[in-house]
Amino acid sequence: MLVRTLTAAALLAALVAAPAHSDDRIEIFDAHMHYNWEPKPYYQPDEVLEVFRKNRVTGVLATSRPNTGTHVLMDDKAKGKAGDLQVVPFIRPYRVRADIGSWFNDPVIFDLVQEEFKRGYYRGVGEFHLTGKAADTEMVKKTVDFAVANNLYLHAHADDEAVEILMRHNPRAQIIWAHTGFSLAPDRVAAMLIKYPKLWGELSYRSGIVDGSGKLTPQWRVLFERYPDRFLLGSDTWVPERWASYGDIMDGYRAWLVQLPPAVAKQIAHDNARALFAEKSDRSR
Repeated sequence: MLVRTLTAAALLAALVAAPAHSDDRIEIFDAHMHYNWEPKPYYQPDEVLEVFRKNRVTGVLATSRPNTGTHVLMDDKAKGKAGDLQVVPFIRPYRVRADIGSWFNDPVIFDLVQEEFKRGYYRGVGEFHLTGKAADTEMVKKTVDFAVANNLYLHAHADDEAVEILMRHNPRAQIIWAHTGFSLAPDRVAAMLIKYPKLWGELSYRSGIVDGSGKLTPQWRVLFERYPDRFLLGSDTWVPERWASYGDIMDGYRAWLVQLPPAVAKQIAHDNARALFAEKSDRSR
């Protein structure tokens, strides 16, 4: 009887302690989140907010296709439903998925970007897709110049050649590089960061960061420790399966963040995004 009592007491203590332990997880700013409404949202808005709370995600770079999902999140934030969650809205230059392959030559999309910007709360344009010389069009240059003129970031799903072209369009461009080149060699990533001080690498789907046992690879440890202010984390919830595995995605980041010096881990997990997306009143102090 005594053993059963002690076992029950130990179980109760573990259950009571669990939330506190959970709260010790490093907070994450999700700098690549899609709340798509085409054809319909996977979760209702309150369910999305609960996913963030459950995973200790304290900020999101919010985009959607079309931009309806972002409008909803911004409305909920204005109504106080999102609590302390920082919502940073970007204009997605897509109405439907087919726009991915044509937006860079479509003047209607540039009209869409300008019209959305009138809402007054956007901080960037993207995520948009570009490969190689597809970036070298009049519509893309107009988009880059528009972003620079309005102090907006560009969120580019692009290979290194396309990133180079974006920077040639306007050297004052500020680019968040979705996926940081996917499998691009780390030395090439380093060269891009050195060449372009206003380029930040977002790490969703980025291969090579850890080895088969989950240990940080030497090349990426060097990159993170040498450029701790140049990386961001993201979920890339582009399909329902990414929402369903959201917790695993965040746990995967935390598994290698803990292998870094705490100050570096903190920068990558949330401080870099906070610095980039500080409220205008904060940045002017």
